[in-house]
Amino acid sequence: MIRKPWKSLRFKMLFLFGLSAAASVLTAGMLGLVALAAYRMEFPYLVVLLRMLDSEFGAPLTFTVVCLILFIVYFFALSHPTIRYLMDISQGIERIAGGNFDYRFPIRGDDELAGLAENINTMTAQLKLSIEEERRAERTKVELVTNVSHDLRTPLTSIVGYLGLIEEDRYRDEVELRQYVRIAYEKSMHLKSMIDDLFEFTRTSGGMGLRLSPINLVEMLGQLAAQFRLQFEQAGMACVLMLPDHPIIVDADGDKLVRVFENLIVNAIQYGKDGKRIDIAAWTDFGQTVVEIANYGEPLPASTIPLLFERFYRGEHSRSRNTGGSGLGLAIAKNIVELHHGAIAAASDGGRTSFKVRLPLGK
Repeated sequence: MIRKPWKSLRFKMLFLFGLSAAASVLTAGMLGLVALAAYRMEFPYLVVLLRMLDSEFGAPLTFTVVCLILFIVYFFALSHPTIRYLMDISQGIERIAGGNFDYRFPIRGDDELAGLAENINTMTAQLKLSIEEERRAERTKVELVTNVSHDLRTPLTSIVGYLGLIEEDRYRDEVELRQYVRIAYEKSMHLKSMIDDLFEFTRTSGGMGLRLSPINLVEMLGQLAAQFRLQFEQAGMACVLMLPDHPIIVDADGDKLVRVFENLIVNAIQYGKDGKRIDIAAWTDFGQTVVEIANYGEPLPASTIPLLFERFYRGEHSRSRNTGGSGLGLAIAKNIVELHHGAIAAASDGGRTSFKVRLPLGK
């Protein structure tokens, strides 16, 4: 921060020094005039004192000593606020060093001390944020290991159990045997899907590289709707496309961006079957392209909206483990969108749940 010269601490101290010197000389001179007047008016005791000082030290030395004493008194009196501010800063630093990262220095004036206090406040806030992020990362690591262990153990336990029944010939006939094999196979595929999602999440959250190229979002969304036609029919849902006639070009990694919209469409099919309809729309908005995928049905509670993109999050009711998801789809989509310098958000109102992806338009 650039400050005006007369607001600097050096200027203020020099000004206080000069003011104290001038005030001390002026006061000593006034005292000298008073003493001279008292001498001429022949006050006995004062006359004796003045003659004693004059005989012992001499008038010049006496005047100098008086000026020095007055200078010290004036200087400390005038500089007391600055000294007090320095003491407050020193005590505040001791508090911060003791772990009180919520303490903030008051900003007084516009000199170097005020700048120092402001910089320390900024440093303390950044240090507190760094410590909180480190603690959050540590908690996240523990939660990740716990969630992964729990989610992978559930299908693995079923696989081991049914294969154990087959190994021990504990089935009545071939029909029951094939049923056990089918269940073990389905659980194995679920386990593979979860491991694939976990690997994808680890890659996307680690800042993987992107292979950018111009992508026509209108064409991509149309192709995805065609690819999911069978899933829409099986779920008894209609897909409504609301796409412009002109291309919308973005610079993106096509494979990664397809994964985003696939996850959102699968999510809409799984949790919006009751609504019998999915909307896929795209438009441009102030230098950005917006893609919205919406489904209809039971609305989501407002308290769950911020949690949808958390890894392994599954809410109550419709967002349950019965859907067979890994809980990583939306977290993966969020990571990929942010790698493209975009943003993703969810909203649920009046039985309509929508996800909006915002991406910068291609140059």
